[in-house]
Amino acid sequence: MAMKQLVTVVLLASSAASQLLAQVSPQRLEEQAQAYFDAGRFNGTALLAKDGKPMLSQGYGMANVEWNIPNAPDTKFRLGSITKQFTAMAVLLLDQQGKLKVEDAVCKYVDPCPDAWKPITIHHLLTHTSGIPNFTSFPDYTKTMMLASPPAESLKRFRDKPLDFTPGEKMSYSNSGYVLLGLIVEKAAGTKYDEYTRKNIFQPLGMKDTGYDWPSDVLPKRASGYEGAGQNLRNAAYLDMTIPHAAGSLYSTVLDLMKWDEALRAGKLLTPDNYRRYFTPDKNNYAYGWTVRTVDGAEVISHGGGINGFSTMIIRVPSQSLVAVTLSNVLPSQAARLAQDLIDLARGKEVAKPVKQTEVQLPAETLKKYVGEYALSPTFVLTVTLENGMLMTQATGQQKIPVFAKSERVFFLKVVEAELEFQVDEGGAVTGLILNQNGRKMPAKRK
Repeated sequence: MAMKQLVTVVLLASSAASQLLAQVSPQRLEEQAQAYFDAGRFNGTALLAKDGKPMLSQGYGMANVEWNIPNAPDTKFRLGSITKQFTAMAVLLLDQQGKLKVEDAVCKYVDPCPDAWKPITIHHLLTHTSGIPNFTSFPDYTKTMMLASPPAESLKRFRDKPLDFTPGEKMSYSNSGYVLLGLIVEKAAGTKYDEYTRKNIFQPLGMKDTGYDWPSDVLPKRASGYEGAGQNLRNAAYLDMTIPHAAGSLYSTVLDLMKWDEALRAGKLLTPDNYRRYFTPDKNNYAYGWTVRTVDGAEVISHGGGINGFSTMIIRVPSQSLVAVTLSNVLPSQAARLAQDLIDLARGKEVAKPVKQTEVQLPAETLKKYVGEYALSPTFVLTVTLENGMLMTQATGQQKIPVFAKSERVFFLKVVEAELEFQVDEGGAVTGLILNQNGRKMPAKRK
């Protein structure tokens, strides 16, 4: 359930490999996280740890707004697609136990199996190279996400869809592939996904605050998910948690994810060969549930998540025993960027503090003028809608993102550094917009 955004968030640090880690103070880390909260760009819990010891472990804002309960290091958040690294770990553990092989054909576990799927292996699913289309991008997804759909039912939604490409040809992020992996895990293990991960990963590693987020469970210190800001803050849209399953169903805390990082650095659970497979990238730097890149001589391993009301990020620099974790329960959020800032500060890079944008309130009549479709290219369109008094934008194939008025015609995004500047003619009619991002001005005509 990784949230797609208008641009790709840069996840990697750029400090020189030969530079020793700076002695960044906990106070400086705290100042950076506090600045994100003050700027309205992060509400949640942030952690930066070195050698398994927290330099920053702090909550910001509310875990539950209705009851005025603050976030804390032991607050439990939905992880979204950070779940995928645990699913990949479960697959490799089953490989070690002789219950499956990563090279197995998917059709060994799916009956009936489409002819188009016969070349697809478990490896293709793990690395998003299967070509199976992503069902969370289907047009009807948001209309059905409140209805129960365990893996066997979700499979029916995409089993008969044509492949996006020949298996192994390229990489395209697909929640479908990881839901299918959840089904394979259950068939190979002979038990449910949540039980297998609990007994084989979380319990052995002492991760007592991590598990499958079943809403029916009474779960102490569980954060509520929200969307919007200020007077427009609302509870996130309901999602039945049978749907994300092995693609995005887990919850955890920043402290438990620090334990997870320690276990990975120590090489626990996996044999050396499987450990290497776990972190060996295929196409687009994607390994098994992780993005793996080398930056200035240091391996940086990361993954983010986005699910209704929650945005998450974990970034690891194993050679320097660094890990940053940011878990947010209010969207929009710059959890990923904050995590990267914390890593950059720890690696000796100068990082600017975010500045709070001044938001102005505009009448509904003004906002209605901007509703429409704006074509950045023939195949890439920004759709602007007005929902609950807030202007929303949705790029082709991506999720909706709220925008906030800076002036009558200029709106800014909080999830990324970007602005939309609407263009009007002499008669006051809206003719298009300009997307200002990363120093580029990208015009879009109104359709």
